Amino acid sequence: MKITVVGTGYVGLVSGACLAEVGNDVLCLDLNPEKIRVLKEGGIPIHEPGLDQVVARNVVAGRLHFTTDIEEAVRFGTVQFIAVGTPPDEDGSADLQYVISAARNIGRLMTDYKVVIDKSTVPVGTADKVRAAITEELAKRGVEVPFSVVSNPEFLKEGAAVEDFMRPDRIVVGAEDEQAINLMRALYAPFQRNHEKLVIMDVRSAELTKYAANAMLATRISFMNELAVLAEKLGADIEHVRQGIGSDPRIGWHFLYAGCGYGGSCFPKDVKALIRTAAEAGQGLKVLQAVEDANDAQKMVLVDKIRARFGEDLSGRRFAVWGLAFKPNTDDMREAPSRVIIDELFRRGATVSAYDPVAMTETRRIFGDEPRLSYATRPMEALRDADALVIITEWKEFRSPDFSEIRAALKQPVVFDGRNMYDPDLPRNAGLEYFGIGRK
Repeated sequence: MKITVVGTGYVGLVSGACLAEVGNDVLCLDLNPEKIRVLKEGGIPIHEPGLDQVVARNVVAGRLHFTTDIEEAVRFGTVQFIAVGTPPDEDGSADLQYVISAARNIGRLMTDYKVVIDKSTVPVGTADKVRAAITEELAKRGVEVPFSVVSNPEFLKEGAAVEDFMRPDRIVVGAEDEQAINLMRALYAPFQRNHEKLVIMDVRSAELTKYAANAMLATRISFMNELAVLAEKLGADIEHVRQGIGSDPRIGWHFLYAGCGYGGSCFPKDVKALIRTAAEAGQGLKVLQAVEDANDAQKMVLVDKIRARFGEDLSGRRFAVWGLAFKPNTDDMREAPSRVIIDELFRRGATVSAYDPVAMTETRRIFGDEPRLSYATRPMEALRDADALVIITEWKEFRSPDFSEIRAALKQPVVFDGRNMYDPDLPRNAGLEYFGIGRK
């Protein structure tokens, strides 16, 4: 099958590479010439484990190509995936300008049947806008060319996106004509050989499904974070609570870890967008608004613990930070709790020495030449002359540190663990003051 993917971000590049991996001929379009240059030279513009190997393998095999030429991209694929960004607008709604622009380009240049697939996370009703944009462009040309619009939301976790695409737990397809549905069945047949994973529904339900899934997961995180704050006040331990409720099969174990808040490109943006979509429909989403408010507050929990231990004025204090990305296995810093925490430390007069396995380049881009922020090449190096260690991202390499070495390296033996990585007895037995989230 000949497939065009518009956009080479997390969703577009992973989707294009994985579709090529099962034998399709894929052309990825991006209007950023630098990204296409990097890809053509064998590089990867994002950090995603395993993606570089899939891309390289399929480029060599001649199944994966990259271009900045819009006309070439529209001409190439019968299937046209739209996988461009939908950043939050000022009012919290998803900005659809890039989606609609891609649709207009397709309508402006198509000459034969196309299946246009919304892969980007978009609000309910976007498929109607895409259809209208294509129809309008065809009318300007005075031609009639058949096409279908399909909603096929992605369910890819950053850090495990290749695995999620190659072995999906479900494939949601919103379509309303048999030709498009049959083509989608053929497209995804290689990914569901064990059993049927395609969930066919109407377009608007598919669009809502993506937002509903992310909103549910964000709700679980914020709920546990609020319980963790309560647990501390009541003298309970949130880890024991997690084990107690997670063992209930109706609840399950996923997304029940308390921490210092969620971030990334999906949950914050999608929660805001769904709240805005509901408001436009005349309905308030009280639970989801509380989820967002709780997450904003949770990003301050570590700061509050630091203030309680060291005081409001942190002038002259230095803090070592382990972990900058919003989650492990990615360099994504969008809405990362580390950004809020570091800014708050700066505001109170502190300096920061930071370490992250992959996100320091992105951090430099965000903070620029900030003199109060320095970078370490190894975790222990960050602790030199620091008053305390602050752990923000739960990278695997932080799981089993030498606590005696940590104590020896720090000016004061204090650890703030924003991800509850350790049994509190381990650092405390090594002589460290240990502050977790909701731990007894």
